Amino acid sequence: MPARKQSTGVRKNPLRVAGSPVPSVCPAAAPLAVPPPRTAYTPREMRQMMISEFCQWLGTQTNKQRRPFQEETILAYRRAALALNAWLEEVGLEVDFTGCDTAVLNRFFRAYHAAHSQGGTNTKQRNLRHLFTWLEGAYGHPHPYTSALVRFAPMQGRPSTLSGDFIRDLLQVTGGGKSRDFRDARDHAIIRMLTEGVRRAELVQMRLADLPANLIATPYVRVVPLKGARAEDEGRIVPLTPDTARAIVAYLRARRGHAKADLSRALWLGTRGPLTGSGVYRMVKARAEEAGYDRTAEQVADAAPPSRPATPTSPTPTARSTATTPVPPPATTWPARPTSTLARARSHPPPSPKSAPPGAPSSPPASAPSPSPTSKPLSPPPRPRHNRPPNPTSTPWQNEPVPPRSTASRPPATPPSTPGSGTWSPPSPATPGCC
Repeated sequence: MPARKQSTGVRKNPLRVAGSPVPSVCPAAAPLAVPPPRTAYTPREMRQMMISEFCQWLGTQTNKQRRPFQEETILAYRRAALALNAWLEEVGLEVDFTGCDTAVLNRFFRAYHAAHSQGGTNTKQRNLRHLFTWLEGAYGHPHPYTSALVRFAPMQGRPSTLSGDFIRDLLQVTGGGKSRDFRDARDHAIIRMLTEGVRRAELVQMRLADLPANLIATPYVRVVPLKGARAEDEGRIVPLTPDTARAIVAYLRARRGHAKADLSRALWLGTRGPLTGSGVYRMVKARAEEAGYDRTAEQVADAAPPSRPATPTSPTPTARSTATTPVPPPATTWPARPTSTLARARSHPPPSPKSAPPGAPSSPPASAPSPSPTSKPLSPPPRPRHNRPPNPTSTPWQNEPVPPRSTASRPPATPPSTPGSGTWSPPSPATPGCC
């Protein structure tokens, strides 16, 4: 049996190398001095650190629907804090966010409203509230959103919409639904989806599983507006028009040849991966420029027509108009442009007059006296309009008096016994057209 090797008394330790002092390259060099930790910061540095901590805190919170905040929401709250930070530097207030009370915020919102709209100021006021909610819990700063804060109400108005010509031009520049190119098919389908009432954030969150198996037979999709909720019973159903359904099907065929088609479950793909909200914005802007929109101010000034002189315009005649004095045409060299059906009728020549009954003149003489206001014609004019007086701005042939019919075969009407008690009087023998 071999003899065991005698131990030298020094045993190897794997931590011995790590615990040994680091050999110095220059033994004569002095050890590096470690700077002491900073205990004081400038107000500008404090505001920057507070914004960073605030964004990290937002990433751990949830919204009213108990969903995590979206990245765009966190960026919107961060931009509100940066706007307040820039204003503090502009006015020279050497304080951090804990030095902002209600009076300081009133000054900030007043200055912001002077350079922006009331709706934008209302948005900034709502987004900045979360910063001071966090400061109240993290730093014990009293919340400045009190009753003394001047509130900017949102603007109550009709939302702006795109014109039909603009949408048709965008659809035409993307191939009109007939292009097989991936970019054209994708952009055409996205523009049609936006016309269905889908928001941009809802659009980029769509996945392949949100589409039905047969989109042509069941033209509807499910979008998720609740901050990324993916439960089966959440979201809303958006019905699609047949053109939109066919555009999505055409895009799905073009999507199969994309390099990221099998690696992503997102419905809309870009060049490097899933399409983002900023990508949709850039796409629509580029397509609008291709269609001839979004020109510069110089191009608009060059293409603008010459200035038209300001001229008084006459009121548009309507069926209920009771004006008795016609408005003279404006003295201008610009051609009159018909703006209504009645105005367009004036621009055409009158039709040939109908043949009058035997014994009656074809047209009333120019010097014929107007009928008495107390007399009533024997026969009413054709197609009376609720017994209203004729429109003085109507066409001439619409106000021509109708010749009375012959009354030789009927007994004469008996005049009223009391003069002035009736509304009818026998026609005068001097009236042309009477027998």
